Amino acid sequence: MKIHNLKRVTKNRKTAIVGRGGKRGKTSGRGGKGQTARAGHKVRPEWRDIIKKMPKLRGYSFKGFQEKYIAVNVGQLEAIFPTGSSITPAILVKKEVLETRLGKNPKVKILALGDLSKKFNISGCKVSAEAKTKIEKAGGTVK
Repeated sequence: MKIHNLKRVTKNRKTAIVGRGGKRGKTSGRGGKGQTARAGHKVRPEWRDIIKKMPKLRGYSFKGFQEKYIAVNVGQLEAIFPTGSSITPAILVKKEVLETRLGKNPKVKILALGDLSKKFNISGCKVSAEAKTKIEKAGGTVK
């Protein structure tokens, strides 16, 4: 065996050819000139520019997903319910004073507008301090 008869086990790797004929020459796969050819280029999406041009709505605020209380006055209860009846959000929906929200009974707050002479037992509702005194004065209870 002579040295000129020896062959390599692995082929010799070719170095990258630079210039017109190479795989990564001239523009190195970046196309032409400009922003996209530069290092660290970032192109802002078009829709972002459209959003920036839109006027901001005055008084915009995030709409919370927390359910709000529906106000029911003591005067309304006086007109609808008989003496000694118990009042809950479910009963108010049944009597069509309120409507359900997404299939659920709404949150209710009882306020003190109007006069009260009948006795009521209120449960499952939030009650204002003034309404509570009117209800208890008439002989009712608040739970």
